[in-house]
Amino acid sequence: MTTKDRQVAILTGGGSGIGASTAAALRAQGWEVVICGRRPDALDAVAEHTGAIAKVADMDSPADINRLVAETIDQFGRLDGLVLNAGIVRAGGARELSDEDWDAMVATNLTGPFRLARAALPHLISSRGAIVGVASAAALRATAGIAGYNTTKAGLTMLMQSVAVDYGPLGVRANVVCPGWTRTEMADAEMTELGASVGVSRDEAYAMATAFAPSRRPAEPSEIGQAISWLLSPAASYLNAAVIPVDGGLIAVEPGQIAFDERIDFRAPMEEPAN
Repeated sequence: MTTKDRQVAILTGGGSGIGASTAAALRAQGWEVVICGRRPDALDAVAEHTGAIAKVADMDSPADINRLVAETIDQFGRLDGLVLNAGIVRAGGARELSDEDWDAMVATNLTGPFRLARAALPHLISSRGAIVGVASAAALRATAGIAGYNTTKAGLTMLMQSVAVDYGPLGVRANVVCPGWTRTEMADAEMTELGASVGVSRDEAYAMATAFAPSRRPAEPSEIGQAISWLLSPAASYLNAAVIPVDGGLIAVEPGQIAFDERIDFRAPMEEPAN
């Protein structure tokens, strides 16, 4: 297969974690992959390892988004796949979140993907291509203390379903993966903080966080990357508008069952109701 005949994908958030693993999976399938993000050193390291093309681009910048698509088309003459993986989280419930943190999450997690999908769609229609949005289990089940992240990732799932409904008749597929806990830089930082708060290691914190998931462990980034690359492939040709948890079964667990789990000992006494 010549370079001209290879399928071409743009992948955001490609400098680490799920993005880097997805780039490797797509390259192994013979794709040309353009990875983008804000950190040139991280992008260059992934590009060297995978053979992807690295481009610094900020999803907050309409100019960067348009340039990214234009340069990809100039170099390869086509676009067959788009992976919307870039995302940020800022802690806080609806009462505590600042306007700045809310706006940052909306810009990166929702507005940026919308703008990039809009710029890419003419080319994806031409190639009858596919989009994969990388949301989160938090898009499907509200997680305490991250109201903005929950909301923007839920919005991404509906954006992808809307794209599928509007452009599926023209041959475009748009699907969503919703990872659970995955060993990424962002999750590592959260697990380090959790571990420090209760006096355990990061690995032990991961074990705590996934203790009630049927698979009893976090995902490796490569496991999410394989799911994404499959969704872009012809093997998933009849999958459209799907929202797929890739979470080890986490969101299938009914919280009330925890009280019956033999591993749990409710040692704290119940508070007496106030008179």
